[in-house]
Amino acid sequence: MERITLADVKRLPEYEAMRDAMRSHVIDLKKRRRVPLGDRISLVFENRETVLFQVQEMVRAERITSADAIQAEIDVYGLSVPERDELSVTMFIEITERVAIRPELDRLIGVNERLRLRIGERHAVLGVFEPGWSREDRIAAVQYVKFPLTPEQAEAFKSGREPVFLEVDHPNYQASIRMKEAARQELAREIG
Repeated sequence: MERITLADVKRLPEYEAMRDAMRSHVIDLKKRRRVPLGDRISLVFENRETVLFQVQEMVRAERITSADAIQAEIDVYGLSVPERDELSVTMFIEITERVAIRPELDRLIGVNERLRLRIGERHAVLGVFEPGWSREDRIAAVQYVKFPLTPEQAEAFKSGREPVFLEVDHPNYQASIRMKEAARQELAREIG
């Protein structure tokens, strides 16, 4: 997938004029790419459009105008654009009760080491988490994950002949869900 460049990021006045339409489009796109994994975790599969929107929103929120500062945002968020034969995910640990946030996050330390994508019975791909979002004694509620696929795994994912599952197997949290076919098809178009 093509990387985001400085030329792709609209300046503030131009972005403001198109923001409502872009925002509506990306909200719809993310709905189709969101996969609930149990009652506490949701996964959103990213692509160039979703990441560009995130960059645009950061530039807007922080009123960034300098090319160097915009490039810094691209450098941070651009890592979430998937590479060839790769799926990129933002994982959200969703805790709505304010008093439960820290205890629940502490209970889920290590969950980021237990997320996998399974294609049929033959292919299991462990999620590779971006470093810096968790430690031995802490985990962030938002994590960035990649599923690097071998050519054989990419072909199996794209073919649709075998079901695709997302699974987490942690001592304090277990969940498995079969990916909906429409979501698999959308992601399959982006692999390769």
